[in-house]
Amino acid sequence: MDDYKKLPDSRSKLHSFDWLADVPGGKAASDVVEVQFKNARKGYYRNTTGLDLAVGDLVAVEAQPGHDIGRVTLLGLLAEKRMRVAASRRDEVRRVFRKAKPADIEKFEEAKARENDTMIRARKIAASLNLDMKIGDVEYQGDGNKAIFYYIADERVDFRQLIRVLADTFKVRIEMKQIGVRQEAGRIGGLGPCGRPLCCSAWMTNFVSVATGAARYQDLSLNPQKLAGQCAKLKCCLNFEVDAYVEASKRVPPKDVRLETADSTWFHFKTDLFKRLITYSTDKNLAANLTTITADRAFEVIKLNKAGEKPLTLAPESENGAEKPRSEFGDILGGEDDLGRFDKKKKRKRKNKPEKPKAEKRKPEKPKAEKQEAPKAEKRPETPKPEKQAGTPQPDKQQAEKRRDKRPQRKPRAARKESGEQNDKSSNDA
Repeated sequence: MDDYKKLPDSRSKLHSFDWLADVPGGKAASDVVEVQFKNARKGYYRNTTGLDLAVGDLVAVEAQPGHDIGRVTLLGLLAEKRMRVAASRRDEVRRVFRKAKPADIEKFEEAKARENDTMIRARKIAASLNLDMKIGDVEYQGDGNKAIFYYIADERVDFRQLIRVLADTFKVRIEMKQIGVRQEAGRIGGLGPCGRPLCCSAWMTNFVSVATGAARYQDLSLNPQKLAGQCAKLKCCLNFEVDAYVEASKRVPPKDVRLETADSTWFHFKTDLFKRLITYSTDKNLAANLTTITADRAFEVIKLNKAGEKPLTLAPESENGAEKPRSEFGDILGGEDDLGRFDKKKKRKRKNKPEKPKAEKRKPEKPKAEKQEAPKAEKRPETPKPEKQAGTPQPDKQQAEKRRDKRPQRKPRAARKESGEQNDKSSNDA
């Protein structure tokens, strides 16, 4: 596994895990070598000279004409098995010449540096010849004697004159290869609506045609802006889950089947394939009296209709009333996902404070001068009182009259003023 660390990040797209690497003698059992070039191009060559190669080495391989520079990606029995799969692409298997020398690598880097300028000039030449095509990329061979032009065209293009002009301009051998818009998007790269790198630029190597039927099986809206990718074609990810939807659709009744009951006729409205829940409506075009039942109940009603019977209701009847279809998934959050919880304000009770009664009326306050009644003392036995003599004052009243006589009598207000003025005059005369 340490050999894979030597590879650049660009190889991750065409990564092949060598599950035969731990087999003793696996690499020596076959001399086939898998070599990767630019633009996801691979080739299979034989190590006839017995070179000690490892994954990640740069090698010079046989080409027509000259030689090409590539990187070793796979060795041994697994490389031979993969070569048999791709045998129809190439009849003859060429050889590995040697490990790349510093002179070979320097020449390869010089040829690679000319690719961008060559592509721009080739586009101008194609536009001057009024050709309906787009040159997407240019790849030079390792020795610089050959150039591969990748182009995109909707219709067949006669580029014989273009090849002659390009050969005279760049003085190299010209090869034209047509690619699709998906391959072009894979080379440019980018981010998809899912937020991840494009599948065509990250790991996809083989592109399968995508039809609108894949979107219909998944009940997706047939909106071209949402179904199309950056290549202006249908997204490749539509094919990833379509098989699961096709298998799940076999376990539910068809959408065009009507269900007959004693009270009404029911039409299909929507289906949850993976939960196997089907919603029916009493109106074919509108959502009226929507009722959701399980797929098993729908098959049961269809069977009764074929036998000429009609159930009383669409939903199954039980002792407690209509039975609701249960979902295999429960609410583990306990209602935390309900947005209405923000509208409910909970009243917090304050501790250590008694609650006031609502309907209790205030009591009238007592006047301040009024004193509280003293607790009643125990009654003592009554003593016989002396009889009152008529015409004789009582002793208590006599004592009160004596106290009044002893108090100094207060002068009236006018007399006090006169006495005050006389005192003032006497003080001034002195």
